[in-house]
Amino acid sequence: MSLVPVPVTAADRAACPVSDLLTRVGDKWSVLVLALLVERPHGFNELDRAVHELSRRILTRTLRNLERDGLVSRAVRPGKAAGVEYAATALGCSLLDLVVPLGRWVLEHEDTIGAARSAYDRRRSA
Repeated sequence: MSLVPVPVTAADRAACPVSDLLTRVGDKWSVLVLALLVERPHGFNELDRAVHELSRRILTRTLRNLERDGLVSRAVRPGKAAGVEYAATALGCSLLDLVVPLGRWVLEHEDTIGAARSAYDRRRSA
């Protein structure tokens, strides 16, 4: 059995839940934010300070998307130190359990990938 139907149509891609979630995992900030939240819950301002060059607007959008996917929970802290606290959910932790080995694979093969890219670039420029 094939993993994908052939030909792959635009409708197939749009309906694929795997592609949808891989888009989240592959975006610039989601895995980084999730990795911070797996360590421990963070407030919004704490996350804002923890990740340089991540605008507050993009952080807000990233957290909302992670929350929408069930990967992050959001809790309002009442009282004098009122604020919002974000934490990784069990689902988010289980996703990170899959992403971390991918990261290790990349680090393990970093030199080989770099060499392949250099060879490709040399062939293309010749």
